[in-house]
Amino acid sequence: MIFKAEIVFVKMLVPLISGITLAYYFQNEQLLEATTVLLFLMLIAALTINTFYKKIKGWNYKKALASFYYLIFFTLGVFLMLFHTDFLRKNYFAKKQYQQLKVWVNSEPQQTNDILRFEAKVTQGYVNNSPEKCSGILLIALKLDSLSPIHLNYGDELMIAANYLPVEPPYNPAEFNFKQWLASKNIYHQSFIRQDELIKLQEGQGNPIIKYALEVRQKQVAIYRKLIRDDESFAVASTLILGYRADLSKETLAAYSKTGTIHALSVSGMHVGIIYIMLNWLLAFLDKKNAGKIFKVVLICSLIWYYSLLTGFSPSVLRSAVMLTAFILAKQLQRSSNSYNILAFTAFGLLAYDPFLIWDVGFQLSFLAVFGLVYYQPKIYRWLYFKNKWADKLWSTVAMSLAAQLATLPLSIYYFHQFPIYFIISNLFILIPITVLMYLGIAILLVRVYFLAPLFEWIITFTNKGLKWISELPYAGITEIWLNPWQLLLFCLFMLLLTVGLVSYKKKYIFSGLTTLLIIQFTLAYQKIKASQQEELVLFSLRKNFAAAFINGNESILITDLATDDRNFEFFIKPALDQKKVKNIRFVDWNDDFESELILKKEHQINYRGKRFLLMDEKFNYKKLSQNHSFDFIWIHNNPKQKLATLKEEIEFSSLIIDASNKDYLIKNFGQQADSLKVPAYILKKQKAVTLNLK
Repeated sequence: MIFKAEIVFVKMLVPLISGITLAYYFQNEQLLEATTVLLFLMLIAALTINTFYKKIKGWNYKKALASFYYLIFFTLGVFLMLFHTDFLRKNYFAKKQYQQLKVWVNSEPQQTNDILRFEAKVTQGYVNNSPEKCSGILLIALKLDSLSPIHLNYGDELMIAANYLPVEPPYNPAEFNFKQWLASKNIYHQSFIRQDELIKLQEGQGNPIIKYALEVRQKQVAIYRKLIRDDESFAVASTLILGYRADLSKETLAAYSKTGTIHALSVSGMHVGIIYIMLNWLLAFLDKKNAGKIFKVVLICSLIWYYSLLTGFSPSVLRSAVMLTAFILAKQLQRSSNSYNILAFTAFGLLAYDPFLIWDVGFQLSFLAVFGLVYYQPKIYRWLYFKNKWADKLWSTVAMSLAAQLATLPLSIYYFHQFPIYFIISNLFILIPITVLMYLGIAILLVRVYFLAPLFEWIITFTNKGLKWISELPYAGITEIWLNPWQLLLFCLFMLLLTVGLVSYKKKYIFSGLTTLLIIQFTLAYQKIKASQQEELVLFSLRKNFAAAFINGNESILITDLATDDRNFEFFIKPALDQKKVKNIRFVDWNDDFESELILKKEHQINYRGKRFLLMDEKFNYKKLSQNHSFDFIWIHNNPKQKLATLKEEIEFSSLIIDASNKDYLIKNFGQQADSLKVPAYILKKQKAVTLNLK
């Protein structure tokens, strides 16, 4: 057995998570009603059993009763998820078409160029100026007026035009699933509005504590902005100390990611732990008397929660604050502070408050990391013994890094598609700088020791340069690891079997784990071999641009108007090419001629593997074509004026490609013409991307 101690909340948490997970995929109003009734009846039955436990000699039915209580917590998980799902409510705003909506800003607005993005809680909908009570959260992208942009804060009440739409699904292979991500935050609709479609009514809505916390954090960020000259250092300081999402450069983010230290840029349990260690050491003199111990506990908990307030009550800090508070109180009350129980209690409480947290990547990784520190670290630490005090401390730190990395390994690879080879070196490297930065950063804000700001900035610069150097070392990381859900489950099974085998010294578990790893390696090798033999055409679905990837093995010719540093390329196209293990990409413009062993692009025509494409734009005249007027595809681009029926008389073609560079009404018009001619048309806007096997 992995767990030998009595762990009540762990036993409660497992069925709760199972119920939450299952209910997420079966969300409907009828299930909510049935679950509500069922849970009510089960709670009455549990109360009855507890009241007459002795009379019915309940100890004779321990297994049956245990199963019944597990079922209660499973049903509770189902109920919590369905109860918190906004679109199941009868007054959800999107169930009726309103003209205006009254909302209040439910998050800290984030500005990118002239677009302000924030979450808004809907309270009322209006039809012909008649208000109706509504519920739900709406994601708003506000186009600011360049001459007099409006300033919004958390809690501001607004009247907006009801121009909302369901969140769009991903259209391209391996594209980030923004719809699923928002759904995991209980958001299902978004709105794009101009500033003149918004009226600011009043301030002061929302939670006053959160409002105050965000205001305090804004003031602290402003202090850093005045004291720190370098923009990159300011961004790291704001993110590291206050959890403020400043604009970090791609190079810095890549350095932290490739070295396995990205957790340092997310205010989390490590940061709260550093603060606790310092406070516990500074206040050790209070341990001499009972009154002093109580005062110490109250003071430490208060300061930890005040730091949470400084970060704007960042979700990751709240998790750590709850967990650490439970641990400190259990220790003070001289209760058995089973670490697994405290961890499960924290998760149970947070999921009961917001079951959607189960899908939050930070939530998953932070709890797994803490589990790794509690379970793996002591076992790894016992691998080696050092008499020297400093060598022992160094090994203890290495054991902590290994434990956290082991526990989060499957999910880290699944989400981030890479594994940092030098994570131990980089984590040891940042250990002292991050600790010093935490103390310095907080001291600058609270004690106003502004003269330390240059030292603070220098340490940040030193840390960034050091991590960049490590990230550029040979074989710094294994990248582009794409696991599918089945491979992730196998990876988790491998970790579980290996752990049980090593702890219990049973060879059969170790052998089973290694066999599972071999299966994973086989599937990955098969995917790699398959990728080296692929011959595909991927027609990407974009909003305004166009892109077509002619893939041969690990190489691709990309015909597009995007550049490598364009956000649309990085967001919509690069993930698909990475997943397909494409190493070399050659960018070709629409008007450029290009020739290689596999593809010939000349005079608005493409010949690839015997497939012929005619590139037709607003300037192209089909009468100038050579004698061969037979094509497999006609690629319609940038609003040509030709009628397909007329074109069909002169040119023979099998299919149409209509990209997003065309105006919306022309895309619709060409689609209708293709239908009338019974010609297949691939429309590359707000529709799924097309992958064609050209073998």
